[in-house]
Amino acid sequence: MTSRARGSSVVVCVDVGSTFTKAALVDAADGTLLATGAHPTTLGGDVLDGVHAAREQAERAAGVAASDVLACSSAGGGLRLAVVGYERAVTAEAGHRVALTAGGHVVHVHAGPLDDDGTDALRAARPDVVLLTGGTDGGNADVLVHNARAIGVARVTAPVVLAGNAAAAAAAKEELTRSRRHVVVAGNVLPEIGTLDPAPARAAIREVFLRHVIGGRGLSRDAGFAGLVRAATPDAVLSGVELLAGSGEDGDVMVIDIGGATTDVYSAVSAESRAAAGGRPESVAPLPHARTVEGDLGLRSGARGVLAAAAAEHLPGADDAELAEHAERAVADPGWVPADPGPDVRLAALAARVAARRHGRPHLPGGTPRPLRDVGLVVGSGGVLRYNPGAEDDVLAPLRADHAGGWAVPERARVAVDRRYVLFAAGLLAREAATAAARLARHATDGTMGA
Repeated sequence: MTSRARGSSVVVCVDVGSTFTKAALVDAADGTLLATGAHPTTLGGDVLDGVHAAREQAERAAGVAASDVLACSSAGGGLRLAVVGYERAVTAEAGHRVALTAGGHVVHVHAGPLDDDGTDALRAARPDVVLLTGGTDGGNADVLVHNARAIGVARVTAPVVLAGNAAAAAAAKEELTRSRRHVVVAGNVLPEIGTLDPAPARAAIREVFLRHVIGGRGLSRDAGFAGLVRAATPDAVLSGVELLAGSGEDGDVMVIDIGGATTDVYSAVSAESRAAAGGRPESVAPLPHARTVEGDLGLRSGARGVLAAAAAEHLPGADDAELAEHAERAVADPGWVPADPGPDVRLAALAARVAARRHGRPHLPGGTPRPLRDVGLVVGSGGVLRYNPGAEDDVLAPLRADHAGGWAVPERARVAVDRRYVLFAAGLLAREAATAAARLARHATDGTMGA
């Protein structure tokens, strides 16, 4: 292997997933993708073994050694987030939307003052992080302080990100620290009605994830692993989607990542698209960059959920007996790779349609659908698309004509597959080399089909 001179700009970006660890070798000076590698995630021992194997595979392929490692992780079940807010339609909803963009799987949402039943349910959800919201700035302060006290007294041990009424933040923090809970204070997610400010809370959740969650998972005997991880994987992917949308080539962007356990949907929409959507004003304004995770939709452990959800949506194929048999085997053996990819592709098509509908529909009854009509690019991700050329014709293209789903359909979008899986790597590079990261993100559009 040859290596570049000391001070090389070559870095390896690594995604430590629950099943596979993927590596992308990138020249951070110009965003050139040099090579990729993959290895089963070594959860039974030390995850760094899989990281090293994927890195070495990429370095051998490129003939270049990396000078640094940037990693994201969803191993060990990913980041489990709980949201505690004041009113379900206002601060709890705002916290829920922010939590979804922070790379987490929202496992519990509570609205209103916490009582014994509420704290029991919160503990039972086993969150890694609690996002505590409540009150606009200058609004109700009592519930935020009450809930902070209840969390402390109930000994909910997860770290707390406090992102509510600024005037009540100090008193709420005091309640938590008195009970020796770890708390990080961030800006209010909803400083005034209709104004959603996700960035401070998202950054605080990332900090807590890196310092208190990754290090406590027992994924590695080497404490250095926690130092390599910069974000939860969905957080890194969302940053990559933001870069792709910001390139200006396609305008608004939507990404659908179909995995074995979940199907994640990301979208980045412009201010113009949000304004043009009109509709009834909402207490919580739509986010420009959003992510939803569908924990019941997947091609292995989530396969039964796909068929159940598709049946509820009255989608053709949901009652197919052959597909039901395929789903049962997939649930029983998540590592199974069928010789015929056809059933997986059909299952993925159902998962994509249900997930897109859920992502695009109004959050509240009578609300306005997410403004996706002007999306110019739909990108698919996941092994079922990467390893089955042409599968996007069956999985993604039909979304452009899904007018029965109650969402704003991206009729004119072109379709692409992130075949080399680079959006996560672009997101990891975004802070240190934004221009190179944006160029890398555009590799996700290689090999597209027209509208």
